[in-house]
Amino acid sequence: MIEAVSSKNLDELLPLMRAYMAFYHVQNIDDANNKTFFSQFGEDSDKGCLFLYRQDGQAVAFATVYFSFISSITAKVAVLNDLYTAPEYRGQGIGRKLVEHCRAYAKQYGAARLQWLTAPDNTQAQALYDSLDTNKSDWRVYTYPVS
Repeated sequence: MIEAVSSKNLDELLPLMRAYMAFYHVQNIDDANNKTFFSQFGEDSDKGCLFLYRQDGQAVAFATVYFSFISSITAKVAVLNDLYTAPEYRGQGIGRKLVEHCRAYAKQYGAARLQWLTAPDNTQAQALYDSLDTNKSDWRVYTYPVS
């Protein structure tokens, strides 16, 4: 079952977010900061939404969609910024269900497309993405700290 994250279930998301951040080697993971940050997104937010996946009543996966804009196609886009399934639940189609849910959410909120990136060594995720009817980009991602 997929549900939007809200104040009612945000605390269930936090351990999954911590595991996701650890997977990507984030230093100094701060649950209080995560709670504050992720509480600003919701199903009716123009910023985006987090979705929690439950199996047998337990939160086992999540996805985060943020909205942005792309000048080259002059459109609103949805960015699938995070997708995480607890290791013991991988390979069961949960990631695919979350991606498809996020795609429907993006369409519902007027986005022209759903887009995302993943680490080059995240081959398990790439296998899922390659199995979808997606277009793969060769663009490179750069980050430039502002502080």
